[in-house]
Amino acid sequence: MPIEWRHDVAPVPYTQALADMEARNGAVAAGSAAELIWLLEHPPVYTAGTSADPAELVDPRFEVVSAGRGGRYTYHGPGQRVGYLVLDLGKRGRDVRCFVHAIEGWVIATLASFGVEGWRAEGRVGIWTRDIDGHEAKIGAIGVRVRRWVTMHGFSVNLDPDLSHFGGIVPCGIAEYGVTSMARLGLSVSAEQWDAALIAASDDFLDALGCLTRKTGS
Repeated sequence: MPIEWRHDVAPVPYTQALADMEARNGAVAAGSAAELIWLLEHPPVYTAGTSADPAELVDPRFEVVSAGRGGRYTYHGPGQRVGYLVLDLGKRGRDVRCFVHAIEGWVIATLASFGVEGWRAEGRVGIWTRDIDGHEAKIGAIGVRVRRWVTMHGFSVNLDPDLSHFGGIVPCGIAEYGVTSMARLGLSVSAEQWDAALIAASDDFLDALGCLTRKTGS
């Protein structure tokens, strides 16, 4: 079955999206549903990964939800585009590290289409860029979970969220670097524009996973 692409513009409550994603994970694992790439936004929420440190929840001004993914605390809210990936790694190489690397490359390529240079940073999960003050800052976060070789969660990119909302947590446990957005960098990018650019770059992302399959002989 071809991958289903789903787009939501109105914010979807995080707990609802989590339940839908978990149900789809089970259906994909059972072979009864297509894989899914879901692009959406959430009302303001803090999510806790499996490595979340309570000391990094500085000001719980929004609902805090245990996400079940890897990583620490993250913020989701309007103006931040989230991509949830429910993909069958059993058919795509069974290599979680390479899967995350492919996601990073996909987001970096999409940022480049808007003239924003993004990069990976050794020892720091996520997508980084140069902020307006010249310092490195995070513009995208990545966190995944794999169950029965089917993925959940994925990535988020800051288009134009309220950056002050990140102040309630230590984002991803990294206190020494800030958070930025496309809007802070002087770019006005709508959800529709971002989604279109992401889709345009998706073939390379899926080809990278296909290369994993061919390399392992799956």
